[in-house]
Formats: sequence, C-alpha cells, structure tokens
Amino acid sequence: MNTKPFIIVADDNKLIGKVLTNKLLSAGYDVQLVTNGVEALKAVAARKPDLLLLDLIMPLKDGFATLKELRANPAYSDTKVVVTSDLQQDADMEKIKSLGATGYFNKGNLQEIVDKIPQFVPAKH
Repeated sequence: MNTKPFIIVADDNKLIGKVLTNKLLSAGYDVQLVTNGVEALKAVAARKPDLLLLDLIMPLKDGFATLKELRANPAYSDTKVVVTSDLQQDADMEKIKSLGATGYFNKGNLQEIVDKIPQFVPAKH
C-alpha cells in the first residue's frame, strides 16, 4: 500500500507543471501530471487523489468546467481541489468558491504552493 499522499497536478503550462511536479515529488508526494480538464477527470476516476491542483485556463475543458463536473459526481464530490491560477479577479474568485473549490493558490510562487500543501493533505504514515 502506498503511504505517500497522491496529488494530481492539472496544468497545461509544461514548465509550471514540470517544476511543480518535481517540487512535490521532492517533498515526498506521489504525483501525476495532466495537461487539461479532460485528462484530470480521467485521472481522478482512475485513482482518486488526496488533492487535485487545478489550473483554470486549460484546453479541452477549463478548470471551472472540470471543478463543476467533479462536484456534480457523488463519487468525487468530496475530492479536495485547490485551484492554482494567475486569475485574481473578484468574479473569478467568487466563481471558484461557488463551484466548491477547497482553496486557491496564486501560481506566482510554486515553492509557496508546495509549502502550503500540508494544510490540505495531511501526511500519511
């Protein structure tokens, strides 16, 4: 049995996705990187994560639609989803909250995201 918390990173920016994935792996998490909302939903269905880090602006299915679909499915409605984005408009923040996001991180500081993960995903022993 895997004792590391499992995190799915959904981000279409290859550099950000890779850097964030590597930082999370170094911090002791089990990580899967996907590049759009369709892949994110498939990944969640294949293996429910302890946390989904979800970018908002992605091809095929954006983060808003992905979060809405996830919350509508009883099997995944309790999945912890932290939005990672550069969007900081009040309307976007309200929409994220109304769709049921667990939290929000600005993508400006990837190390800060990694440092704050434990408040959403307790370490497994």
